[in-house]
Amino acid sequence: MNKLLAHNTDIRNEMLREISLATLEDLFKQIPVKYNNFTVGNPLSELEVQRKIKELARKNKTEYSCFMGGGVYNKFIPACVNYVAQRFEFLTAYTPYQPEISQGTLQIIYEYQTMIARITGMDIANASMYDGGSACAEAVLMAHRIARGKKNKVLISNKLNPEYSEVIKTYCWAQGIEIEWFEELPENVTDYCAVLIQYPDYFGEIPEITKPDTTLIVCANLSALAVIKPPVEADIVVGDIQPLGIGMNFGGPHAGFMACKEAYMRQLPGRLVGRTVDNEGNQAFTLTIQTREQHIKREKATSNICSNQSLIALSATLYLSLLGEEGFRQMSILSANMAHALSKMLNGKGIKTLNKNFFNEFVIEVNNSDEFLAQLKQYGILGGIRLDEQHILVCTTEMNTEEEIINYLEAI
Repeated sequence: MNKLLAHNTDIRNEMLREISLATLEDLFKQIPVKYNNFTVGNPLSELEVQRKIKELARKNKTEYSCFMGGGVYNKFIPACVNYVAQRFEFLTAYTPYQPEISQGTLQIIYEYQTMIARITGMDIANASMYDGGSACAEAVLMAHRIARGKKNKVLISNKLNPEYSEVIKTYCWAQGIEIEWFEELPENVTDYCAVLIQYPDYFGEIPEITKPDTTLIVCANLSALAVIKPPVEADIVVGDIQPLGIGMNFGGPHAGFMACKEAYMRQLPGRLVGRTVDNEGNQAFTLTIQTREQHIKREKATSNICSNQSLIALSATLYLSLLGEEGFRQMSILSANMAHALSKMLNGKGIKTLNKNFFNEFVIEVNNSDEFLAQLKQYGILGGIRLDEQHILVCTTEMNTEEEIINYLEAI
């Protein structure tokens, strides 16, 4: 019981000695002097604080037209999504990590899994991952398990989202898995435990998918799969569910998804909800196809994720339920139409598009990326993601209007 009590003076001094410090104040000496003297002013009442915060908030410039993508997209979110997801029954600091979750939460996860499996063309999906990057990395580890450790190398496209690539590097380094990057997939891949490609890739191009002679992992954009062929050739499909009714949120929190062929379901990391009947014949939901080690023994578990992004998966489920299959497809068509219209108009102004086949993102070539984007920003336009000195990744969604596209063209 003593270990659960707050630190006393003796414990604090012991901790300080361990890190070669004399006092608690020594912990803060590394902070630059310029940050030591804050002038916060006199105390304010609650009303005065609200006024002050609103005054500061007005300095933020939030009315930009957004043409940025690269994995995080400005999507329309029906008001009902957040209204329902923020009900007290769902919005809680408590993470439902035990197998004995409430039937309501289990049913939501089951419906989410069903929707992800249908969209990706896979047989089964898990209850969600932490984000797109960790989903890709977990898929590589999963492929390594499928190969029973006999193949210790993985082939990854150099057109994968660079943030996802960094996460994969960390996971593979820890597991001793060697990564090789490719521009064009080699013919002989039998020595590799997996091949990982992005669909569409980070630069917006829609690649042709052919099944290699090893496990194929496809990192997919779920919105794109509403209008382009699902990657049914894949063994594992992963990605981020942010396009499904999740705000950009300054880059997070989001959530990842993972789906696979039925043959590999026992290798899925995280949790999986199944539907059954109870002893009275009523429909019931439960966590299934998981060992107890998944929750309590890391060294024997398939992954270090023992929970899931329940609230964000709920939001995605609400989003898809509200739109329906036709509405989901229409959203994606609007995004694609805007992108192709903007690309065509930019080409008409002498700005080259480097893509052949794309969904809602494409790369343009300009004389100077920094000057080009700075010029657009002066007109309240976030013109895209700078790739290098001459290339910019441009994205549109259903949130962009014809007027915004015209403004984009006039601003350059």
